[in-house]
Amino acid sequence: SGCAYTVTPATNDPKTRKQALALDHAGWTAAERAEIANHQQNGSWEIIDRSDVPTDRNLVRLIWVYKTKRSGSLKARLCVQGCAQVAGVDYNQTFCATMRATSLRVLAAIAARDRLSMRRWDFVAAYLQGELEQGEVVYCRPPPGYETIGSDGRARVCKVVKPIYGMAQAGRRWQRSLFPWLLSWGFAQCSTDPCVFTAEREINGKPQRLIIGCYVDDLFTLYSDDGPGSLYESFTSDLAARWNVEDEGPVSDLLNVDISRDADHVLLQQHKYISHLVD
Repeated sequence: SGCAYTVTPATNDPKTRKQALALDHAGWTAAERAEIANHQQNGSWEIIDRSDVPTDRNLVRLIWVYKTKRSGSLKARLCVQGCAQVAGVDYNQTFCATMRATSLRVLAAIAARDRLSMRRWDFVAAYLQGELEQGEVVYCRPPPGYETIGSDGRARVCKVVKPIYGMAQAGRRWQRSLFPWLLSWGFAQCSTDPCVFTAEREINGKPQRLIIGCYVDDLFTLYSDDGPGSLYESFTSDLAARWNVEDEGPVSDLLNVDISRDADHVLLQQHKYISHLVD
């Protein structure tokens, strides 16, 4: 079908800010401040007085979403309540592609057949690295717990000028920033899955291959060589220079598929998915 299905295991993460601060005030507050710092560094919004908001525009809420990562660290993500955005006013088009589940299986088969290395790269706060279209603005209430009072005596407002998680158009804007950069670097886009890109070059008389599959903020990377001056080394160097990324090492899971390998085989399993269905 070309669809990718994911399952999020049940957690005890707080659902509200009140719950978060009651559970671990210091830990979740630090996570919130780190998220606010990301937005400040990114220039996600301008703080304006409520009276400066056009009368024909509505205010959208910003909400906190709390998650304990696999490493055990705490992550507080600030999200726009996208369901309150008005189509044709706050956004126009929203579609963005995601790598197909069938593509993951095909890439794993290619890696096994051609003995390509597999590695995963993560874009840190990916949506914040996208760009809204010129003139595209969303007006939001301030982050809960971080309100300030303006000269008109009312809570000041965030004039959001860059994509934020939860915005109806955020995924599309992120993809419209990343994909042109990949094409300009020299990749060819797959005709049957727009989230798969390939590059081949001859370096020092040796053909080298690089294939990547994009799934939101993850790059599933397959490569034939990784030494100094290799195609992979050149790409990842440029990648880190242009984007805020983290090398997460050899791929162990993607799309809730557990991935393992030996010299000749790549094994794909879905224990978490099956356990979720059984439970």
